[in-house]
Amino acid sequence: MRIVRLALKNSLAILVLGGMLSACSSSSSSKRGKNSDVTGWKYNDKTMGNFQVQKPKDVKTAPGLVFVQGGTFTMGQNQEDVMADWNNVTKRQTVPSFFIDKTEIANVHYREYLHWMENVFSGDEYGQLLKDARPDSLVWRSELAYNEPYVEYYFKHPTYNYYPVVGVSWKQAQRFCEWRTDRVNEQELMKGPGYLDPKNQIKKTLNGAGQENFNYKAYLLGEYQATPSAKARSKSNPLKDVNDRARTQVKFEDGILFGEYRLPKEAEWEYAAYGYMGQNPQKKFNPKKRGEEVHSSKQIYPWANDGFDNLRYTKKGAMQGAFLANFKRGNGDYMGVAGGLNDNGVYTVDVMQYAPNNFGIYNMAGNVNEWVLDVYRPITADNNDVSALRGNVFKSVDMSKEEGSRRDSIGRIIMKNESDSALRNRRNYQRSYAIDFLDGDTTSGAQYGYGKTTLISDKSRVYKGGSWNDMPYWLVPGTRRFMEEEQSTATIGFRCAMDHVGSPEGTKKEMNSGNSFPDRRAKR
Repeated sequence: MRIVRLALKNSLAILVLGGMLSACSSSSSSKRGKNSDVTGWKYNDKTMGNFQVQKPKDVKTAPGLVFVQGGTFTMGQNQEDVMADWNNVTKRQTVPSFFIDKTEIANVHYREYLHWMENVFSGDEYGQLLKDARPDSLVWRSELAYNEPYVEYYFKHPTYNYYPVVGVSWKQAQRFCEWRTDRVNEQELMKGPGYLDPKNQIKKTLNGAGQENFNYKAYLLGEYQATPSAKARSKSNPLKDVNDRARTQVKFEDGILFGEYRLPKEAEWEYAAYGYMGQNPQKKFNPKKRGEEVHSSKQIYPWANDGFDNLRYTKKGAMQGAFLANFKRGNGDYMGVAGGLNDNGVYTVDVMQYAPNNFGIYNMAGNVNEWVLDVYRPITADNNDVSALRGNVFKSVDMSKEEGSRRDSIGRIIMKNESDSALRNRRNYQRSYAIDFLDGDTTSGAQYGYGKTTLISDKSRVYKGGSWNDMPYWLVPGTRRFMEEEQSTATIGFRCAMDHVGSPEGTKKEMNSGNSFPDRRAKR
């Protein structure tokens, strides 16, 4: 009997203790985001240091972009390798969620960029800078064709405003992405409280600011002298310093700024082109129709084939028989015959000419090829199987420069390659220059002697998608070609991308969705 009583007593004690722990855990969980889980100190409290922590929230979609939920797919060729390149062997890849432009960058967008450049860098010393930014209109010329009207009018005439910009090299496309990052974030800082005073900012910038123009990285590093508005300096400003005074310098962790625009990685571009999702993401999500394994029945082009390897719209209706992309049907056939034009374009067409794919993205086949971020190599099997990219050069801010003078002549932060000697003890990488990683070793068996044994170099960049001047084979997203990063043609344009941070489905879904893993601390 004594043993039974002791057991009952211990059981009651355990139940009481368990209840206390559960209550304590529930109380702790209910205060998540208000108190520190590791110190107990309150966040956003002026009496306890005023460490400001913003609530988790969905990442905003920056101008021009659409959200692409990542996943696994089979990257590479899905048809006979008619070119015998053997450079797009199939492999499984996982692509993290990201953002990508809805359309190709159009002439009007690039003219906006040049307008800004010409006003900000108006001094004679910037002549070469402006020249280097302009697209090469002479790419339209041909020894045996009359394309002079396109040389003269294509980039400038209003009728071509929303046609894709061409004659832009990979380097120029990258510069555009950097400029776009600055302009989008500059505008974001001018909104609301006005962490940048709008009137002062626009007047200052567009009247020959030169080196003192707004730069995203320079601002975050405190190298840009910002002028906030009166409202940002008032008590209504939600950002506070340690003394509970208005803080006018925005940090990235405040959740106000966007990330950086860049060219899409090759795997991202190919994944986005196929539009892989079990349903159109613009429609209401149906948990009974999930998208797993749709990659196992791989389609040929960026649109659903309805069981056919078909370049035309197959469903009954007014659109039946219409072409789904702008390409060359065969030698000499760029647009069909009078009264029955098949793709309505001799050369390029409007960036929204055809229906978008399941991700809501236009012209991922035809119209113009598009630059991607990767350096070209015919052997891609050695790439990582998640977030693959060849082209890394690891850089850091040049700290040899004094604080306040770490910007170059056009206002960008001066970066330098990380020192290999400082990387000697790292496990994940030992060299800052990783473009030629695994080249010429026993694993890859590849060597690239540019101009001697091959046309491939560390400046060879991949482009994808096919163009108005290409046969259907090149419209397949798995096909790939390359060109030097400083060259351009009348058949290559580009679109931008941006990283997505946080849950692949979005912050709110991560915290509230039954399909994700919720916070279980309250149930312990």
